[in-house]
This record gives sequence, structure tokens and C-alpha cells, in this order.
Amino acid sequence: MMADMKFWHKVVAFSCLHAGAWAQAPGVQPSGVPVSAPTIANSALDGQLFYEIVLSELYVRGGENGTGYAIMLDAARRSGDAGLFERAVGLALASRSGEAALQAARTWKREQPQAQEPERYLLQILVALNRIEEAGTSLKSWLQRLPLAEQSPAIASIPRLFERVSDKPLALSTVRAALEPALQQPQTRAAALTTLGRMQRDSGQTTQAVETAIQAHQHDPKAQGPLILAMSLVQYAREELKPLLDAAMQGDAPSVELRMSYARMLISQGAPQEALRQLKLSLEKFPAFAPAWLVSGLLHMDNRQSDLAQTELKHYLTLTEADVSQGALAGRSEALMALAQLAQQAGNLVQADAWLQQISPVADPIKVASQRAALLMKQERVVEAQQLLEQVMPQTEQQSIDKALTLSRWWRERQRPQQAYNVMQTAMQDLPGQPELMSEMTIVLDALQRHDEMEHLLRQLIALQPQDPQAYNMLGYSLADRNMRLPEALQLIEKAVQLAPKDPFIQDSLGWVQFRLGRLQQALLILQAAYTQRPDAEIAAHLGEVLWVLGEKDRAARVWREGLLLNPENATLRQTLSRLGYTP
Repeated sequence: MMADMKFWHKVVAFSCLHAGAWAQAPGVQPSGVPVSAPTIANSALDGQLFYEIVLSELYVRGGENGTGYAIMLDAARRSGDAGLFERAVGLALASRSGEAALQAARTWKREQPQAQEPERYLLQILVALNRIEEAGTSLKSWLQRLPLAEQSPAIASIPRLFERVSDKPLALSTVRAALEPALQQPQTRAAALTTLGRMQRDSGQTTQAVETAIQAHQHDPKAQGPLILAMSLVQYAREELKPLLDAAMQGDAPSVELRMSYARMLISQGAPQEALRQLKLSLEKFPAFAPAWLVSGLLHMDNRQSDLAQTELKHYLTLTEADVSQGALAGRSEALMALAQLAQQAGNLVQADAWLQQISPVADPIKVASQRAALLMKQERVVEAQQLLEQVMPQTEQQSIDKALTLSRWWRERQRPQQAYNVMQTAMQDLPGQPELMSEMTIVLDALQRHDEMEHLLRQLIALQPQDPQAYNMLGYSLADRNMRLPEALQLIEKAVQLAPKDPFIQDSLGWVQFRLGRLQQALLILQAAYTQRPDAEIAAHLGEVLWVLGEKDRAARVWREGLLLNPENATLRQTLSRLGYTP
């Protein structure tokens, strides 16, 4: 029973494939959803065949899918009708019988050897049943029979077909063998290399994936697939891939979607100014491309360029006014919440509430509640704000995570870490192994000074997400801040720098550990650069302390005053001023 259930879940996943030739054919539906019977031309039916089709459907309606399947397959075999074969496969899948579905697909292929559909069904079923070597043979056969113009889109969707296979190296070697003809064909070589690179990356073979991405780009510099692959790998090989991507983004050649992907990659790498330059180029050439206005507005807001952010966010709302797609509705909610936050920061609470009132009822309830709670706090309506956050009802697992994170941060900001701990403990019991929850819990544990538990959890996070720079940074900074195991702290933070070399907060950690090690000039240079890149109260606290120790007390005081203007409630800055006896 468990094996059949696993098979069924895989087939349901494969039925969601949407790229080109891999799209799910009509008729294959999850269990419990009626499968539409094929339309059969009356002229092709004799009395016996008609009787068998009706009998099969009656069995299905009565809940006996297995019997209905057997009758339908026999009718398909005798008539040679493709629609009946497809119906038989669908009934087997609906009854959660992988072997029966495989039998139907093989019979269909044998009866109609020139048809493409049975081969595609056969491939999906073999992968779902984890018969990977057989799937490779089927894949190679199917691709070779596709018209050349259709092969590259089909090749591009192969990684998704195999993504649920547990033995990633086996899947990779199988696909590589199946793609050998495509690798020799100039028209399909870039697509084949890109697919292999994606599967190498997903198998943990990042060095090989980087080499493959470069080869694919060299073969076809205009192809987008190799560039998108390179973007996903830049954190592993920045020196090789960043110049390649920069060169590809020159001029007007890249599509607006590709340039947007590059901007998002730059944001994730902690390079917002570079991202803004890419967004500016996109907007100059494609001023009607709404998503670029939204991302640019949010980045300018993050950089505290409020007037520019408001202008761009409002323009995004104008461009999407008539767009009722899910993406546009989600984007409008983000824009309206950002505008509400800007109005709130400016002290215009009435305008902030007016922006929030425009948010669609289908928007994320957690984000909306968080914004409304912030407004209530500004009005000193603390109890109402707390109740609003606690009573909001999540609709998805991610919203449950977001609610726990929001409540935990709420309690931490109120200097109530034990309440935050209670929230996170419950959330982690309900949703174990969630990195976002684990990360927030480490901050709570730090506030409670339960440092051994915090370190244990951070090491779990590192094992779970070895390419995430934040866990290395958090552990390294915690050690440095407590002036403990400084060589190990430096090693951890340098690993974080390697993964996110332009993140100003990781640079702040690097400067702080250098300060703890007594390397004052190195610390000064690093912290000055981080503060220039991202003026922030916490970075100001550290930079000011280095200047203070170096005897440059006037400069230190100036930096601290700037930090207080940025965030007068920052705990690190306040503690630093108190410890050093400085009164602004």
C-alpha cells in the first residue's frame, strides 16, 4: 500500500509539468476526480465496443476502477483507438495501480509504435515507479522521434521530470546517456548541456555544474538557459560566473525577464546597487514592464530613498490597475503594504491606513495583520495589536510559518524573549525541520542567553543548508560578540563572506571579529565600507566603537549620532553607548 501511495504522489507531481511537450495530457486525473471519457466517433463503434465502453464507465462510477480499467484496455486493444488507450491509462492511475498503468502504456505503444503519446506516458510512469534505467531508454527513444524544433523545449523540462528521484547520481547518468545524441547536435547542444548542469547542481556536483554552464554559454551565447543556470551557481564560483553574466547583460540584447532574474540574483547576493542599475536599464527599454517598477521601488525603500520609492510604487499600481492575475494581485498587495509603511514612517497614520484599506481580500492575511498591528502600535493600542496578530488565521503552511515569525519578532521587540520562545517552540513542534523557524529560534535563544542550545541549532541549520551564508554568519558573530573561540568565529564568518561577499551585515560581522582579534585597522576598513554600503544602526555601533578605541572619539560620536537617527531603539547601539559611557 505504501509503495502504491508513493507512486501515486509522484504521478500527481508529474501531471503538473507545464513545459512544452511534457504537459500532462487530458484524461489523467488524481484519484477522486472524474476522468472524462474520450469522444468516440459513432461511425467507429460497433455494438460490442459500445457495450464495453459503457460497461467500463459504469464500473468506474460504481467505484470499481480496476474492473473498469481491464474492460477499457481490452476495448482499446481491439479497436486501436488512441482515446481509449489514454482512458485506460487514466483509469489505472485513478486506481493507484502503477503496474496496471505501465501495462496499459506498453500495450498502447506496441499497438501504435509510431505515436508519441504512449512513449511519453510510459516515460512518466517508469520514473514514478523508480525504474530509472528503463526510463532512460524510453527518454532517448522519445526525444529522437520528436521533430528537431520541439527537442530543446522537451530537453529543458527533463530535470523537473526526474526531480523526485532519490538517487540523483543515477538519474544524472541515465539522462546523460539519453542526451548523447542531443549533445552532438548543434541545435540542441546548449539545451542538453543546460539540463545536465541543472541535474549536476541538484546532485551536489556544483564544480561540474559550473563547468557545464560555461560550456553551454560558449556554445550558444544568446541562449537564456545557460545564463539562468549560471545565476543559480554564482554563489559557488563568483570569479568565473559573475564576469560571464556581466558581459551577457551588456547592451540591449537580454530580455527584460532575463535582466529581472539577474537583478534578483544580485539582490540575493547582497548587491542592491548593481541590481538597481539592471532595473534602470530594464525600465529605460521596457517602461511598461510593471514588475521592474515594483522591485525597484522596494529596493529604493530599503535604501531609505522614500520619495523615489513612493513614485515607483505608485507607478506600479497604475500599470497594474486593470490586471487581475494572481501575480499582479500579489504585487499590488506588496506595493500597498510598502506605501503604508512609508506613510507610517512619515507619521501619516491616516494615509497609511488608507493604503492598507486598498489591499485585496485575497492578500496574505499575515502580512496585512502585521502592518495593521504596526499602525495600532503607533497609536499606542498595544493590546489590540497583539490580539490582531494572535487571532489572524493562516490559510497555508507558509502563512503558519509567517505568523509564528511575526509573533516571535513582536515579543522580541517588546523585550519578552520567553514569550517569543513559547511561540517558536509550538511552531517547531507543528512544523519540524523548517529552516525559517529554526533561524528565528536561534535569535530567541541568543536573547535568552541559552547559547549552547543556540549553537546546536545553528549547526543543524548549517548541515541542513550548507550553502546558506546566514547560519555561518550568525554562529560566527555570536562567538565574536561573546569574545569566544575567535579563530573559529573568523573561519565561520569568512565562509559566510565566501557565500555572500557583498552582504553588508556579514561584512559587519567580519569587521567585528577582526576588532575582537585586535586587528583594529583591518576592522576599521571593513566596517567603514559596510557602513557606506548600508547605513545601519548596528553597523554604526561597531564602527563607532572601533573609532573610539583608536582615539577618534569625535568621529565615533558622529557615527553614533547618525546611528541613533537611523534607529533610536537599536539594542546593540544603546548597549554600546551605555558600556562606553557616552551620552549623545
